[in-house]
Amino acid sequence: MTASLFEYAVLRVVPRIERGEYVNTGVLLYCQDRDFLGALVSVDETRLRALHPDADVESVRDALEAIRRTCDGDGPAGTTSLGQRFRWLTAPRSTVVQAGPVHVGFADDPATELARLRDALVL
Repeated sequence: MTASLFEYAVLRVVPRIERGEYVNTGVLLYCQDRDFLGALVSVDETRLRALHPDADVESVRDALEAIRRTCDGDGPAGTTSLGQRFRWLTAPRSTVVQAGPVHVGFADDPATELARLRDALVL
């Protein structure tokens, strides 16, 4: 199997926007060649509360779950192409949950690469 180009962004939680500190909480990965868009998320409550003891962890989990569901095609964005969804999810925002910069790479299996990136960058 030939490796395919993919794009990915790390999902991060910025509990206090004014401070600019963040915790990596997931990875989005899009591979046009393989018709793949996915997100894996994991919230480390201890790390999040270290940045902001009063962080609303349940709201963060809900927002990350909404991102994961959007990747799967749920909600209004589900009628758009995978590429449009990825661009929408990675657009810059000044919110508590946001995507970092988009990076590229090559992989034979996007789902395996997504798990590898999540393990390396989030867990």
